[in-house]
Amino acid sequence: MEFIEDIPTPNLDNVVMHGSFGKKIEGTLCLTGHYILLSSRTEHNDELMMLTINVDAVERKLNGPTGGSVILKCKDFRIIQLDISPLEAFNNVATSIETLSSFEDQTKFYPFFFRPNYPILEDGWTAFQPELEFSKLLQGDDWRITYVNSDFKVCPTYPKALVVPKKIDDKTIMASAKFRDGGRFPVLSYRHEKGTVLLRSSQPLTGASSHRCKEDKDLLDAVLGPGTRGYVIDTRSPAAAQAAKSRGGGFELEMHYPQWRRVSKPIERYTGLLDSLTRLIEACNDTSLSMDRWLSRLESSNWISHVKDTLNCACIVAQCLEEEARSVLVHGSEGLDATLLVTSLTQIILNPDCRTVRGLQALVEREWLQAGHPFPRRHSHSVYSPSRSKQNAPTFLLLLDCIVQIQTQFPCSFEFSSSLLMLLFEHSYSSQFGKIN
Repeated sequence: MEFIEDIPTPNLDNVVMHGSFGKKIEGTLCLTGHYILLSSRTEHNDELMMLTINVDAVERKLNGPTGGSVILKCKDFRIIQLDISPLEAFNNVATSIETLSSFEDQTKFYPFFFRPNYPILEDGWTAFQPELEFSKLLQGDDWRITYVNSDFKVCPTYPKALVVPKKIDDKTIMASAKFRDGGRFPVLSYRHEKGTVLLRSSQPLTGASSHRCKEDKDLLDAVLGPGTRGYVIDTRSPAAAQAAKSRGGGFELEMHYPQWRRVSKPIERYTGLLDSLTRLIEACNDTSLSMDRWLSRLESSNWISHVKDTLNCACIVAQCLEEEARSVLVHGSEGLDATLLVTSLTQIILNPDCRTVRGLQALVEREWLQAGHPFPRRHSHSVYSPSRSKQNAPTFLLLLDCIVQIQTQFPCSFEFSSSLLMLLFEHSYSSQFGKIN
């Protein structure tokens, strides 16, 4: 068995589990290198089967000299209590789970040990290819696929294949990439049926001296028709965008991009977002709250405000594409968080295909996995962890919450239910077939 040195007590009988809603199950606990298993071995088949990587924090509570309770606080917000005796086994189980849930070496994660006992019917690595996803778009004379990033040297967070204007050559693209934070030059995210396009990128590196890049301007102007204008939606506040200039970043000056109008629509990110979610979960776990007090705690958490700001920004982008027939570029600083939130939700609003099961899968693959969202940094720790960092943020959870809000208002416009979104939420923290946290 893998990691046997970290599991001195792999099996233990007479363990009592207290789960959600006060449900109690007594059974046999089994610890493996990647799973926590508990089975009652009854006809009701009550059991627990959970990846250890889903554990966000482990707490110990002694119940006297005979044992204690191991409290598992999970990244999907579950709180599971395991009553264990004798004392030695209690300490062994708690220590094992602490060790197995905090591996930093990615080669120790479950995908490197998974061996399917059934034939693989679909290769997930090739399920969503740009050549097929944008096949209709590429039939015209306006767009092409570039492989300038085939070795990931132009931009380490972009995929190998990207859709760019056909009139722009790879030399121009490489110059634009040097002018953008992390090399994330403007690329096509979505083409609306009216011919307008949605682009995404990172901030330009204008700096305090307001540097400019002709190739970057040419790349952006290539998506606009003669005499037309577009919008740059900046997901930072004006103050944050201005402060970024002192650190080498910045924003598009209209004197250098006369065909583009910049609009600021700030969205919270990083520590502020996680702190807000933490306050919300604390309120949810406080069963002593009255209804008035609960609503007050909900409002003061500011989580609903973050949902509102994100949806408001996406709606403005959708209106620009649909009603004003203007193309839009979305970016913040790195273009890895709020940018992807806005471009994804805009497509949920405008594109019926993204409201199907297959379309949602393609959207997550295209706008999050292939777009370089740093799942390891954002989701390695959640609201319960005492060791979370400034890089941890529930960005993907905010996306799912926003989709639920849209789905609640327009349930007949979606092919899937909220249960599919819950599955995506669980897999964003710990997946049986691949770790993206």
